[in-house]
Amino acid sequence: MTQKDVTQKDVSHGHATTGALDTLGMFKAAEAFPEQVAAAVGAARGIDGLPDREYVENVVVLGMGGSGIAGDVMTSVAGPFLPVPVVVVKSYDRPDFVGPGSLVFAVSFSGDTEETVEAAGEVVSAGASLVAVTSGGQLAKLAEEWGAPVVPVPSSIPQPRAALGAMAVPALIILEEIGLFPGAAQWVAQAVEQLTRRRDALVRPGSLAEELAGRIGRRIPLFYGAHALGATAALRWKTQVNENAKSPAFSSVFPELCHNEIAGWGQHGDVTRQLITLVNLRHDAEHPQVVRRIAFVSEMLREAVADVVEVRAEGEGDLAQLLDLILVGDFVSLHLAAREGIDPGPVPVLEDLKRRLAEA
Repeated sequence: MTQKDVTQKDVSHGHATTGALDTLGMFKAAEAFPEQVAAAVGAARGIDGLPDREYVENVVVLGMGGSGIAGDVMTSVAGPFLPVPVVVVKSYDRPDFVGPGSLVFAVSFSGDTEETVEAAGEVVSAGASLVAVTSGGQLAKLAEEWGAPVVPVPSSIPQPRAALGAMAVPALIILEEIGLFPGAAQWVAQAVEQLTRRRDALVRPGSLAEELAGRIGRRIPLFYGAHALGATAALRWKTQVNENAKSPAFSSVFPELCHNEIAGWGQHGDVTRQLITLVNLRHDAEHPQVVRRIAFVSEMLREAVADVVEVRAEGEGDLAQLLDLILVGDFVSLHLAAREGIDPGPVPVLEDLKRRLAEA
C-alpha cells in the first residue's frame, strides 16, 4: 500500500484535505492553533517561584527545533521592549554570563531533549532562576527536584512543532506577571482574534495556503523576511516545509541578505529558474529602507527564480502578525505534503538520529 492509497476522515471544518494522509492529525492541530494560544495564557497564570523583577538582569530561552522557535518568538516580539537582554540558546551549553540574575526558560515539548536538559542543569548550577515549559519527561522531573516551576504543555498535541502556542505564550505571560513585559496578555488576545479569522479562511477549499502550495509545487522554496519578526516567520516556514512536507527549504533575512546573499545569484540562473520559488513574508514592522530593499531584490531575482510570491501579515500588533504568518506557513507546508501524498506527522529520520545518538 502506498501513502497515496491511505485516507483519513474529513477534518472538522471540511476543507480540501479530505483524503490526505495525516496519521497524527496535523491538519486538525493547525486548525486548533487559535484555541491553543488562548489556553496557554491560563496555563502560565499564577505560577509560584518566579523571581522578583528587580533581580532579573537577563532572560535566556533554552530550546531546540519546534520547542526552540518559542524563544525566537520571544526575541522578535518582546525583545525590543524588554529592559533587559534576551538570548536564545539552541545548544548543550549555557552562556558564561548566566548566573543568579538570569531568568531561564527551558522549553522542551517532550521534556527529553538532550541539549535542553543538559543546558538546564548547567544554568541551575550557575544559580539562575529556571522555569520549565514541558509536557513531562526528564525536564519535568528535574524541575521538581530543583524546586523550579513547571508550565504544563498538553501532551495530546501530536508533535512539538504543533505546540508552538502552548510553548511560546507562557513565557510572554510570565514576563508580564513579573513586570518585564506589560501588555502581553492584550497582545495575545489580539493574536487570538486574528488567528481565528485567518484559520476560518484557511480551512476553506481554495484557500490562500492551497494556492501558495500550488505555486511552489515541487520547487524548493526560499523564504525571505525582514526584522526579527520576519526572520522568525521565515525560519518557521522553512522548518515546517522540512518536517511536514519532507522537502528542502531555506530562509534568509533582510537587510543582511543585501550584503552577501544577493551576490550569489550572479551565476546558474538557468538552474535556479527551474528549482527555486522566492516567498517574501511581509509585515508592518519593516523599516522604510528595508521596504525599498525588498522591492529592489524582488525585481532583481525575478530573472533568477521560477516565481516571486508575497504573503502579507494581518492583525494588530507584532505578536498577531507573527503568529498570523506562522499559521499561513503551517497550512502551506501541510498542503505541500498533501499534494505529494506525504504523511506530515511522523519524522522517522529525526527519530533514527536520536536512536543512534542514544546508542553511541
